[in-house]
Amino acid sequence: MTSVDLPTTAVEADDGLASSIDGSLRASLKRSEQIEADLEVHPERYRMLTGDRPTGKLHLGHYFGSLANRVRLQNLGLDSWVLIADYQVIYDRDGVGDLKANVFSAIADYLAVGIDPQRSTIFAHSAIAPLNQLLLPFLSLVTDSELRRNPTVKDELANSDRPMSGLMLTFPVHQAADILFCKANVVPVGKDQLPHLELTRLIARRFDERYGRAEKDRPIFPFADALLSSAPNILGLDGNKMSKSRGNVIELGMTAQQTAKLIKKAKTDSDRHITFDPQNRPEVSNLLMLAGLATGEDPVQIAEEIGDGGGGGLKKLV
Repeated sequence: MTSVDLPTTAVEADDGLASSIDGSLRASLKRSEQIEADLEVHPERYRMLTGDRPTGKLHLGHYFGSLANRVRLQNLGLDSWVLIADYQVIYDRDGVGDLKANVFSAIADYLAVGIDPQRSTIFAHSAIAPLNQLLLPFLSLVTDSELRRNPTVKDELANSDRPMSGLMLTFPVHQAADILFCKANVVPVGKDQLPHLELTRLIARRFDERYGRAEKDRPIFPFADALLSSAPNILGLDGNKMSKSRGNVIELGMTAQQTAKLIKKAKTDSDRHITFDPQNRPEVSNLLMLAGLATGEDPVQIAEEIGDGGGGGLKKLV
């Protein structure tokens, strides 16, 4: 498969990014909007990489947070690559659990939500040795201080109850290898992932400077842009952050009966009049948002329709 070059208007270096964090975010948002508009007209210009770490079964948070958008982009006609990052499971944990089962479960969920293997390339780290081999030359292109400034690494240093492994320190470079191996030029991310893409572009540029370009006007690796998502922040059924370890998730592979049983146990409040108020009524608003995402309706309108039906009426609708 050949590389998909960026449109001529694409940013090809970090030099054009604003020096401040706010300026960088504004530039990335503007660029993302330009790409979204161009995707509708010229999807063939773009190769997308996205994926998941198979640390457990996928759930509704994954679906509304990223999977639905992947299917949308695939259906637009992008060259879509989906990575099951099984090697990255060991970066921040001692064990891997039933990794093989989690990988196959992820594939089944991908197919179920609409990722089409005829239009998307699904692959795992463990199946593609050359991808992981890129880590070595890429590590020679970054400094220790650059890695330690990465937000993921900084968070691990600040909050982990154990010393950070050398593997965790190199995590941002492995993510860069994922993107550059695929020669992806767009990556759907949240704004917290922008530093990872900036490091990826830095590595691509330094690789060109050290080893040369494929052609004078074409780098070895395309410079990847962010497709910034506006994914909703979906809470777990207990009102806390959705997490498999908390047991507050609805897995994609659950039956309708299992899903209904869990929703009946979802936390609400004592006010029978249903309103959409995320700040003051987060649990009720979370269920309304799930209903809105599933039906395409406005959560405020759904709340008005339920009225004084209480939590029971809301759960029945969801």
